[in-house]
Amino acid sequence: MYSIYVIELSKKIFTENRKFREANPQFNGVLECLYVGMTSKTPKERFEQHKNGTLSKKGHNLSSKIVHKYGMYLRGSLFNHLDPIKTRTEALKMEEQLAIELRRKKYAVWYN
Repeated sequence: MYSIYVIELSKKIFTENRKFREANPQFNGVLECLYVGMTSKTPKERFEQHKNGTLSKKGHNLSSKIVHKYGMYLRGSLFNHLDPIKTRTEALKMEEQLAIELRRKKYAVWYN
């Protein structure tokens, strides 16, 4: 089972990260900067992996550099209403759908 999660990012990312800024031309600075992800862990465990720079057993970095540097906290109100998802493919699709929906609402959003 997979969960979708949302992390609020420091607004510094908008001025410091060109790729993030270019991905969010709709952002007007009023709402927050967000990261949308999916995980087979709990959202809290996944957030901790991002912030701690956790490595896999094979030495791969499990954290997003963006969340590691700019992540502040989980935004449960933006994802708690979503049910767990059975397949990775469906979870990736839902991650993208939520990110696009949040962009339409004028949030600045990053997802993979």
